[in-house]
Amino acid sequence: MTEETTGGRATLEAEGLRKVFRDFWKRPRTVAVDGVSLRAGPGEVIGLLGPNGSGKSTTIKMILGLLQPSAGRVRLFGLDPSSPAARARLGYLPELSNLHKFLTPRETLAYYAGLFGMPASIRRDRTAALLRRVGLDGRAADRPVGEFSKGMARRVGLAQALLNDPELVILDEPTSGLDPVGRREVKDLVRELGAEGRTVLLSSHLLAEAEDVCTRVAILVDGRVRAEGRLADLLERRDRVRFTAAGLPDGRAEAFRRELEAAGATSVEVDRPALTLENYFLEILRRTRAEEAAEEAK
Repeated sequence: MTEETTGGRATLEAEGLRKVFRDFWKRPRTVAVDGVSLRAGPGEVIGLLGPNGSGKSTTIKMILGLLQPSAGRVRLFGLDPSSPAARARLGYLPELSNLHKFLTPRETLAYYAGLFGMPASIRRDRTAALLRRVGLDGRAADRPVGEFSKGMARRVGLAQALLNDPELVILDEPTSGLDPVGRREVKDLVRELGAEGRTVLLSSHLLAEAEDVCTRVAILVDGRVRAEGRLADLLERRDRVRFTAAGLPDGRAEAFRRELEAAGATSVEVDRPALTLENYFLEILRRTRAEEAAEEAK
């Protein structure tokens, strides 16, 4: 992603990330991520997409400073991702949230707010506001988390990720375990976070949901970014043009706009049909596998 796409000030910069996992004798065993670069700025919702084993989780862990890259660099707000100053401005929802099952959502948020050093009065107000925002106000706020379904526990984890009012929010499979209503609410929340000027990095295997909320996507296959950009640009069918006309008798539509208008069309629309994100993703995957097969055949 270029300087122009993020308005000049990058919240997240990852350049040439590479991660090689080694065996007991320190010999290279697996290249999990190979040359991944990402850049995102305020207000962007970036989708990190890919099949299982594509390197999404490893990339996220390097961005968070939980894994040291074998090569490349990461900067959050211009800082090292492991620095306290960077982490104070970051919110993270892991794919699996390990919550204290005997604490209620209200107690859980209060506990983590205390770790942030949040004053008691602010802690109460912030906790109440976040519980409302994720749909856990009322009686659910005071039930032990251990009694919750996976979807309800996911809401607690999402509230926890937003507790410190982060500028960068990293969400790993945020709608996992949620019913259709819950998924819609989370998607609405992600849009709101972007509208508030926050940067959101969203990892998901649910392509339709990413298509609903992301301004940009990066598609990883075998540890490499195989496609990246704005959805409208990626999904546009540049090899086709679609004409939509009203008021014409059957069979009178012509190939060019002026001919359509001359034939009596009351309105003419010309655009380019778009692929779905799912079809685009599968095409990228098919193309990558074909290129790999061709390389092996040489």
